[in-house]
Amino acid sequence: MHQSWRFVFVAAAVSALIAGAAQPVTAKAQARRAAAALGGLDLYVPIPPGGRVGPDVVALGRRLFFDADLSRDSTLACASCHQPGRGFADSRKVSVGVFGRTGTRNVPAILNLAWGKAFFWDGRTATLEQQVLQPLVALNEMDVTVDDVVQRLRQNVEYRRLFDRTLGEDVTRDGLARALAAYVRSIRAGGSRFDRFTDGDRDALNALERRGMSLFQGRARCARCHLGALLTDRAFHNTGVAWRNGEPADSGRALVTGQAVDVGAFKTPTLRHVTRTAPYMHDGSLATLEEVVDFYDDGGHANPYLDQRLRPLGLTDRDKAALLAFLRSLEGHIQEGGPLGG
Repeated sequence: MHQSWRFVFVAAAVSALIAGAAQPVTAKAQARRAAAALGGLDLYVPIPPGGRVGPDVVALGRRLFFDADLSRDSTLACASCHQPGRGFADSRKVSVGVFGRTGTRNVPAILNLAWGKAFFWDGRTATLEQQVLQPLVALNEMDVTVDDVVQRLRQNVEYRRLFDRTLGEDVTRDGLARALAAYVRSIRAGGSRFDRFTDGDRDALNALERRGMSLFQGRARCARCHLGALLTDRAFHNTGVAWRNGEPADSGRALVTGQAVDVGAFKTPTLRHVTRTAPYMHDGSLATLEEVVDFYDDGGHANPYLDQRLRPLGLTDRDKAALLAFLRSLEGHIQEGGPLGG
């Protein structure tokens, strides 16, 4: 009798465990698991201007992001330039759009933009909903009107069904922007060995990398702009890279603000997955990380508006090797298409 009761108790316990395991995982729980895998980042993604969005909206945005029908000749998708395997950047100096047209700026890595404040190299848009539509209409990018894209999508029965199911409306300009922005917000990078080190794993970085981290945060002055969980201050700085023969080849932030002090200033890019996103700077003019370190060691390029944070560093070859080793430790994990949390 005692054994039979023991059997019933064990069986009930096993059944309870199985039933518990079978419970659906909530979107919030999924978001927490995703954030846990991306050490170094905040647990919650900021809520977008239109309110929280569900995973179905993110999935719709992902489908749109990889769809070449969003370009004029149906050959170029957002993902053609923002390639997942390259840290959502690409390997060319400047962007290449439809019909082989070239732009004037390097494709930026669109990692952790959910925490962004201004977008593009010059910060000309304040929200991702504004940003995601601009490459569609840019002549040297996708060269199509938003209205044309909306009409194309309305002719696609599956897209009409998806927009209705996820957003409760037909295909619209606002719905297109909301879905694309939701997907871009889902692209998150973290979980590097540097993150593990800062979380208390003292073995995550070797001696050379630790020395590089010390330089990064101190004498090399990198952390004055590349700081925090995002490894960027999200601000705009003039490093002199835009100046040629005493003149700015690209006025940068000044094109937005109209202020002379902003001539040649560009947004600080994230350094997460920096080994994947060469070439570097807003114009792709520096091909390797070694060139980038040399550029900053020299104090940038002199010009009337050079950021005061820049100055010659006097780094030794040993210093540079340590700094480069640390930069390579920023490679971690990229997650995309998952729940946003909030």
